[in-house]
Amino acid sequence: MQQTQAWGWTIFYLIFFFAIFYLLVIRPQQRQQKKRQEMLSKLKVDDRVVTIGGIHGRITKIKDKTVMIRIADKVEIELDKNAISYVPGQEAK
Repeated sequence: MQQTQAWGWTIFYLIFFFAIFYLLVIRPQQRQQKKRQEMLSKLKVDDRVVTIGGIHGRITKIKDKTVMIRIADKVEIELDKNAISYVPGQEAK
């Protein structure tokens, strides 16, 4: 009888700690990832963006997985969409 109760409490604590871990770590990370995917899907030509390397520029062309960004007069670079960190003015939402 004692050993059965001990296993019951052990299982209860495991479920309890997994629930806390899910609420504090996994769920917020999923929300953040969903917001990022939404931001990347809403990119459009002429948006100002900041890359993960800190480069500021304006989108000139959007392809399936890459974007062309103008960083200076007559200077354009092609970056993977995942290299875009945020769109200034939209990061606080």
